[in-house]
Amino acid sequence: MEAGFYAAFLGNTDTAPPWLTILAFRWLLFRVEFGAGMIKMRGDPCWRDLTCLYYHHETQPMPGPTSRWFHHLPPLLHRIEVAANHVAQLAVPFSLFLPQPLAGVGALGVIVTQAYLIVSGNYAWLNWLTLLLAFAALPDSWFAALGWAAAPGAAVSAAWFDALTVALAAVVVWLSRHPVRNLLGRRQLMNYAFNRLHLVNTYGAFGSVTRRRRELIIEGLLDEGGEWNAYEFKGKPGDPYRRPRQWAPYHLRLDWLMWFVPLSWSYAGRWLDALIEKLFEADPATLRLLARDPFEGRPPARIRGRIVDYRYSTRQERKETGRFWITGDSRVVFDVPRPSRLDSPG
Repeated sequence: MEAGFYAAFLGNTDTAPPWLTILAFRWLLFRVEFGAGMIKMRGDPCWRDLTCLYYHHETQPMPGPTSRWFHHLPPLLHRIEVAANHVAQLAVPFSLFLPQPLAGVGALGVIVTQAYLIVSGNYAWLNWLTLLLAFAALPDSWFAALGWAAAPGAAVSAAWFDALTVALAAVVVWLSRHPVRNLLGRRQLMNYAFNRLHLVNTYGAFGSVTRRRRELIIEGLLDEGGEWNAYEFKGKPGDPYRRPRQWAPYHLRLDWLMWFVPLSWSYAGRWLDALIEKLFEADPATLRLLARDPFEGRPPARIRGRIVDYRYSTRQERKETGRFWITGDSRVVFDVPRPSRLDSPG
């Protein structure tokens, strides 16, 4: 929302992008990167001892098609990954405000880092938008060298637009007092909006890393005495033989919500109750959010949820079984019958 708001102040094709608006984009990028770096250093100790990526490629919200390969890299390379991430998020952001070409070099560092995350993970639109923000710090001469020079006459703007840009800068400076205080404080908020418009927010990501992957598997029973069958989701792990797909930059919100539930049942709010109710109704719109409905549109008699341990198969296990995932311990966390009101006429 914040990036889209600033984009409205870039002007049209007859106007050169105002420097203050470009600076607002850089300040946004700084908060995204530096906030993520600080929350890691203040959070899970595995970020400080460089071991978080022993686990994170496997336990991230939605692994991509290459994530298993990255997970099986040697431990030394994982430590190098973490160290490089610290440099990219704690040191490089300050270069965004240096004279050119130093700011451009820093922006390239952000672009390369985000591209690496795009290849190794599946973080929806987050990395793509962060990468795009970094273009605000590249020098015009680099674009000109690629033949992307500014259009003739695109250097003059109206006085009212200049005044509007100055007003934007003043608002950003005023609202920045909250995220700056948050970055300097001991109890840093990871992602938080300090106003209802969600402007000049504080950012951060993955302050803690889970060591084991647990999945909530939702299953249905068509008839009492029959077999339980799992509803298959589009992105999150389910069928252990299915290779994870690339979905980013598209954001599968339901799949991401499902990732949070095994971490803490407090994340399973009303949306999970609503999902179960819609599955009992065999609601077509809800079923379209899934990859497979095992009952082909028929309403189940019972629905249950199991928390199941998942881990990547080793290279040998993949060769012998064809599985991408190896499942372990599981436990039933809910088992509910079809509500009687759904069987009533009308």
